[in-house]
Amino acid sequence: MLILAAASPAFAQDDGPLSAIDWLSDSVTAPIVTSSQSPSPVVDPDEPPVAESALTPEVSVSRLDSPSPDRVGLLPPDVTGFPADLWRGSSEDTVVTLVQAQRVDSLPAMQALLRNLLLAEADAPLGAGPDGRLFIARVDKLLDMGALDPAQALLRAADPDSPALFRRWFDVSLLTGTEDAACTMMRSRPDVAPTAAARIFCLARNGDWSAAALTLNTGRALGDISDEEDMLLSRFLDPQLFEGEPPLTAPTRPTPLVFRMREAIGEPMTVAGLPRAFAHADLRSTTGWKAQLEAAERLARNGAIDANQLFGTYMARRPAASGGVWERVSAVQRLDRALESGDVDAAATALPAAWDAMLEAQIETAFATEFQPRLSAIGLTGDSATLATEIGFLSPAYESVALAATLSGQRDIFLHGVARGDLSDVRAAGPKQAAVLAAFTSATPDPDLMEMAQNGQLGEAVLRAMAAFNEGAVSSPTDVRDALAFMRAVGLEDFARRLSLEYLILTRQS
Repeated sequence: MLILAAASPAFAQDDGPLSAIDWLSDSVTAPIVTSSQSPSPVVDPDEPPVAESALTPEVSVSRLDSPSPDRVGLLPPDVTGFPADLWRGSSEDTVVTLVQAQRVDSLPAMQALLRNLLLAEADAPLGAGPDGRLFIARVDKLLDMGALDPAQALLRAADPDSPALFRRWFDVSLLTGTEDAACTMMRSRPDVAPTAAARIFCLARNGDWSAAALTLNTGRALGDISDEEDMLLSRFLDPQLFEGEPPLTAPTRPTPLVFRMREAIGEPMTVAGLPRAFAHADLRSTTGWKAQLEAAERLARNGAIDANQLFGTYMARRPAASGGVWERVSAVQRLDRALESGDVDAAATALPAAWDAMLEAQIETAFATEFQPRLSAIGLTGDSATLATEIGFLSPAYESVALAATLSGQRDIFLHGVARGDLSDVRAAGPKQAAVLAAFTSATPDPDLMEMAQNGQLGEAVLRAMAAFNEGAVSSPTDVRDALAFMRAVGLEDFARRLSLEYLILTRQS
């Protein structure tokens, strides 16, 4: 039986749920709220006549009359297949905890299912308030996956006018090169108060260097600028003053604002050891091709960019070196040339090496998505045809691949049955096949999860099943069986088949 217990939800003091995203820029502060109907303050005769600090006090702001952004999504129910009451019967605390706990290094089909849930348009859960804790958790999980474009679109749809939402909007803009729009919004929204560092950055981006320098000097006087910020901002505003000086010490956990300013002063940081979202910075044409390739592979591994963008990067030019990523590029380009020319023998020779390269990089489903149509059309035979069929099972066209396949052994027959969703006449070999066979034939869906799905808690139930599958893929075929049986019972047939095929074909979670 799938585990239904959830960890106790944890919350940060000033930003809703405790977030795994610990690299956000300190770009905005909560504004002071004034009201013409507020009574005059009572003056304490013993109070000093002057304030002890000129700093803006921290004030939490809640718009009690505003709807929760938790309901905001990009994909309507007729696209996701999820009902509008996806979260309605669940506690927001519980759902937030489950979203935060989801792994992002799971099988590609699981990553796709998670993205669908995160982007779904649905009613807010129980206890949802205007702070939108579930919405923030959804955005943060997308950022954790490196899916900046959907995260930015989701924030835009919610109108990022609170400090928590704007921080994320601002940082996504920095990482995608659209910071000018974020700076423009910062100027136009009096309810979003920038920190000194963010204000200085935006003033400089807008060409108002004098105001930026004045703000830096004021920030120093008020204590708003730390020593580290001062050194970076000073170089950012006038790098010529520091020519010949040793470079700044690289921070271990830079924010996007620090990352972009270091880039501007000629001290860029490598993205290799940084969170996945930073890899987008290396996709720009101004970056070296090797860095672009490595960033594209890293992001494609989590479905953060599509197959077309990945292989567009692969085909950009001819590799001039060997080893590592260059070997993968060469192998894929050899296959591409063979397919383009229609040379069946050359394609048959090139395919195994290209596939081994994709297995090494763990971008197999992206490769299958991009190359399956041409592999199916070229007329391969023998072992190369068998390999092309297996690759096709990892593509969106898995069912049509199965219908056209020539079956040559027990494994082929089993995968064929999974792709068609019919395992009534096949036998299992090994515990993994046995788990999948039971899920498609005899297993009864978990009654607790089914009850949740019928009571407006479908999203919560799916998240629990996803977590159980991810754990079971490593150590417990029984959990895999129960998760697949539940998904099929609630209409997630396509995901159940894709997960089963990946579970059986891809070995990295065995």
